[in-house]
Amino acid sequence: MNRRDFLKLGVAVAGTSLVCMGGVAHAKEKKVELPKLGLDDLPQKETDDAVVYHCDFPQENRFHAMLTNIRNHLSAYDFDPFRIKIVIVANGVGVKFFMKDHKGTRWEKEKIDVKRAYERLSYLAQFEVEYFICDITIRSLKLKYENFFEFVKIVPSGVGSIGRLQTNGFGYIKVL
Repeated sequence: MNRRDFLKLGVAVAGTSLVCMGGVAHAKEKKVELPKLGLDDLPQKETDDAVVYHCDFPQENRFHAMLTNIRNHLSAYDFDPFRIKIVIVANGVGVKFFMKDHKGTRWEKEKIDVKRAYERLSYLAQFEVEYFICDITIRSLKLKYENFFEFVKIVPSGVGSIGRLQTNGFGYIKVL
């Protein structure tokens, strides 16, 4: 099955699921197993243009600026995931923006707008933007896997993944 057929199937299944559940907001939350990837499982460059955005910074306004840049980047390609592939790799303090709960973490007292982050990341995921979170960061900060959004994937090393993606032909972008 090629990417285009897979995307069509995913849209059909998602639409059916929403109708059956009566909307996402009313669905009972299940415990989700986050995919854990090896470096060899990272995407290959299948489009003419492919980029990795690096998220390792603590500023929420910078995070949202990055998401706006990604949306604008996608718009230059008519939001067509067959023309551009975008991934985000988060490590260090950047992982906090991919978490649904900060209780018991060093960010517990920060006023992070989790709902806004979730909505914006979910929106971008519709266009096959993928999110890779550093397992070294998760383990060193003693974070819980279940506190991350269900659509993220865990990679052994954030910087190792960025290096592999660049080897695979992805350009590197970091919002300053």
